[in-house]
Amino acid sequence: MTDSTFPARWTATVLNGPPLIAPARHIVLPQAVPGEEDALARGALWVDVRPAAGGSFLLQCALGFAGSNVLSGIWSTPEPDVLLAVAGGYAYRVQTTAPQQSTLLPLRPVVACLPVQHAASLVLVGFHAVLVLQGDGAAWASPRLSWEGVTVTSIADGVVHGTGWHMRSDRELPFQLDLRTQALTGGAFLP
Repeated sequence: MTDSTFPARWTATVLNGPPLIAPARHIVLPQAVPGEEDALARGALWVDVRPAAGGSFLLQCALGFAGSNVLSGIWSTPEPDVLLAVAGGYAYRVQTTAPQQSTLLPLRPVVACLPVQHAASLVLVGFHAVLVLQGDGAAWASPRLSWEGVTVTSIADGVVHGTGWHMRSDRELPFQLDLRTQALTGGAFLP
């Protein structure tokens, strides 16, 4: 899966596996994350990245989870030099002009990536919350929206509409999350 909703100053191609001849620069992610020492044993997403400047590189992103039902692919972001690589539900923010500064994002697993061009936001949906990447380099996480399972039903006028499961009542409760103000109305993770 490749999504290029936002303008990008890079091109990238998802590969079927490691190339026979690797380029001079090979970036392996995640880098030294406690508890993820064996992440590459599950497999990897391999991406040939060609930034506007600085030379191409091979990106090897460890899979969070193995299997065909887990989200994997690359997305453009509101930042033209940044790409988002999702490998088995693990999301990596890759600065294409300085790939050694790439980071593993804290939302795990990511089950959907929703570009919202008019709000300059890329919304990453997890089981309990969402993480929003914005054009100025900012990233923010919503409060917990659900005990288990977030469903985004629509995004209109910069507001994410969805539902989350409320454990005590065993039903889906609605929420609205404003991408500009970060204000949350509703939600299922109630005290």
